[in-house]
Amino acid sequence: MPFETALDQWLEGERRLADALPSERPVLERVTRRIEAELRRRLGGAFSAEELVDLYDAQGTGWCMDVAVAAAPEHPFAWDARVVADAAFARYLRGATDFAGGRRRFS
Repeated sequence: MPFETALDQWLEGERRLADALPSERPVLERVTRRIEAELRRRLGGAFSAEELVDLYDAQGTGWCMDVAVAAAPEHPFAWDARVVADAAFARYLRGATDFAGGRRRFS
């Protein structure tokens, strides 16, 4: 998957999260943070935007849904990968070594 495609999906996930019902937002935020923590565990310290895209592309978001169900078993609305997984990837991308100002930096 090209970086630009992944970025568009991830940013849309952030928009969906921001537009969530106020009553659902705390649960969605909790799940998103748990997915971010799992990304940190999977990618470790320094990582590139391409490594994040590769993880998303190769492993999909099934594992994210496992995290979501475990984090909010009583809230099926929080299991939507288009919201919680994509928002988590968008947020985590900001820590990539080659990402700044909304785009990738090339050496």
